[in-house]
Amino acid sequence: MHSALFLIEFGAILLGLGLLGRVAGRLRFSPVPLYLLAGLAFGTGGLLPLGASEEFVAIGAEIGVILLLLMLGLEYTANDLVSNLRTQYPAGLVDCALNALPGAAAALLMGWGPVAAVVLAGVTWISSSGVIAKVMGDLGRLGNRETPVILSILVLEDLAMAVYLPIITALLAGAGLAAGSATLAIALGVAGAVLFVAVRYGRIISRFVSSDDPEKLLLVVLGLTLLVAGIAQQLQVSAAVGAFLVGIALSGEVAEGTHTLLSPLRDLFAAVFFVFFGLHTDPASIPPVLLPALALAVVTAGTKIATGYWAAKRAGIGVNGRWRAGGTLVARGEFSIVIAGLAVTAGIEPALGPLATAYVLILVVLGPLSARYTQPLAVWLTSRRARTPAAPAEPPAQRQREPAGQDG
Repeated sequence: MHSALFLIEFGAILLGLGLLGRVAGRLRFSPVPLYLLAGLAFGTGGLLPLGASEEFVAIGAEIGVILLLLMLGLEYTANDLVSNLRTQYPAGLVDCALNALPGAAAALLMGWGPVAAVVLAGVTWISSSGVIAKVMGDLGRLGNRETPVILSILVLEDLAMAVYLPIITALLAGAGLAAGSATLAIALGVAGAVLFVAVRYGRIISRFVSSDDPEKLLLVVLGLTLLVAGIAQQLQVSAAVGAFLVGIALSGEVAEGTHTLLSPLRDLFAAVFFVFFGLHTDPASIPPVLLPALALAVVTAGTKIATGYWAAKRAGIGVNGRWRAGGTLVARGEFSIVIAGLAVTAGIEPALGPLATAYVLILVVLGPLSARYTQPLAVWLTSRRARTPAAPAEPPAQRQREPAGQDG
């Protein structure tokens, strides 16, 4: 009976996600907000709470995070990361300062404490690579001059995750300064070692993993990823970071073949992850944090636009391209939820999960609109300001006749 109920519940979840994905495809926007809403509907305090399949959904959600980071790592080679780090690090620093600080300040103003401040800083800092890549493809901007600037910022954010995730993992575990420093040192050492091996011996690793049989390639890559993720988590580093580093180490035809094979699995388990996050958020807890989430979304949308504009200007892009770059970076999504999910699991602040959910829902919808309309709106405002006639200058003779003391 329990097995039958599990199959019914999990089958209904997958069917519902498929239908929601179709709706999002018809409306041409990211399905992430619909997945989150589905989780809210079937979680604690929702319309029909799940029971039998919740444990399996939790495992699927963890696999979803691992596959998200693996596929992200496959997008970049170690040489790409090193090159971006050398040439674009000022843009990464500006991005971190402008977008992480509002989240940290909001958490402290709400009295949540320093650990929650570090977590919320990450939620507001990291843009959604998946949503942004899809939006740029839909708008036909992949060949634009500002696109490399956008991608460089996203690469730097993703690389920063390899350092940031171990930090919050140690903080959420309540580790002291010595233990936290040791965890971070291990994470940086592992990341540095993997990058070194990937640069020097990436072709050898890829040749070892490579196979003409898709089944064998899938099993080897997926098994290696889960193994490394598990070891990383055992070392208190982060399973997600381990998966990200595996993706970086693979390159060439192996990376392309793995990307093709794992994309459907990534989409499936990523959808399960978003549902799982929604399941653990009580819908009744969202209205009290809706105004702070909206205010934070407005502020950090502005700071992301400023980040893209500055980075594109630094790269010598024209004014229109600067506005397009800024507007494209606004969307937050999967990684904001990954970061918030770690905090929710640790139970550090009950309101953090609802705030992150509302924040992502707002910006994952606003992001595509910002990408499309920021530049036309900026052009319209600029042209309107240029058409506004200046106030006529006062004749000098009239000014001389005015009595003293009337100019204040």
